[in-house]
Amino acid sequence: MAATTQKAPSPRLQDRYHKEVAPALMKKYGYKNPMQVPRLSKVVLNMGISQGAQDVKIIEQAAHELGLITGQKPIITRAKKAISNFKIKEGNPIGVKITLRRNRMYEFLDRLMNIAMPRIRDFRGVNDKGFDQGGNFAFGLTEQLIFPEIEYDKVTRTQGMDVIICTTASNSSEARELLKLLGMPFKE
Repeated sequence: MAATTQKAPSPRLQDRYHKEVAPALMKKYGYKNPMQVPRLSKVVLNMGISQGAQDVKIIEQAAHELGLITGQKPIITRAKKAISNFKIKEGNPIGVKITLRRNRMYEFLDRLMNIAMPRIRDFRGVNDKGFDQGGNFAFGLTEQLIFPEIEYDKVTRTQGMDVIICTTASNSSEARELLKLLGMPFKE
């Protein structure tokens, strides 16, 4: 008897993209082919930790927290060159990063936009100046405590992070419209 495998349900944000966002973008920009519609390709999270060169425990703690937030193991980034002014030697650990794709990417963005961002103190929206010409969007978060996966009592040091959302959009206006329809809270 063959074992039946049950397919995991697709993330809520991915369903919203296929049912609402893609048809709206096709109508607005007049795409003939559904493959022309901009979509998310990956999300990269990066924590630059300057004190990591002196104390490896700080890097390990940041990697653990980033792993809790994303559900995936981050990689430790190392210095490519020695910089004597910052007391960094070549090969020293200086940060952690992670690349999310497919289901984990959609689940992370859903939690970021609907749970974490509303928890930011005095939050009025994300600045939309972070788009590049290729349709990618980058912004920074000041602390990791906005994510519900992080326990406040266990945090020894608050750490900011960069979030880069990569899209297949050909320009920044299409990418902005894609993220706006997905629910990204931009400043008005």
